[in-house]
Amino acid sequence: MAKKKEVNYIWGTGRRKTSVARVRLLDGSGSIQVNKVDVDTFFGTRTQRQRVRAALKAVGGEKSFDIFVRVHGGGYSGQADAISLGIARALLKQNPENEAILREGKFLTRDSREVERKKPGQKGARKSFQFSKR
Repeated sequence: MAKKKEVNYIWGTGRRKTSVARVRLLDGSGSIQVNKVDVDTFFGTRTQRQRVRAALKAVGGEKSFDIFVRVHGGGYSGQADAISLGIARALLKQNPENEAILREGKFLTRDSREVERKKPGQKGARKSFQFSKR
């Protein structure tokens, strides 16, 4: 039986709103796959693609790593931010000297804002029905 080649991935987890991204970093040629699809196909807008690649660009590793991402939950914007945080955390594990660059660019900061719940007797989270005195 052939022995399976061992591959050492560097893992990073990113979260934003309800999105969760599990990122695997591997030395390679610079390809990024999100849910087994190329990143340019997965994200429709240029700003989302730039957001995903921003942490890599900050440390100068655009062509140094192959990145495999599994992301679920939320919308495309939240998923892009979650992937960005996951990549930044994986890059930090790969080389702790990158911490100053990643912190300066705010790539390691978790955006903890969540959607506020709708309250009973109201139209939405903050908006209520028009008040009538008489």
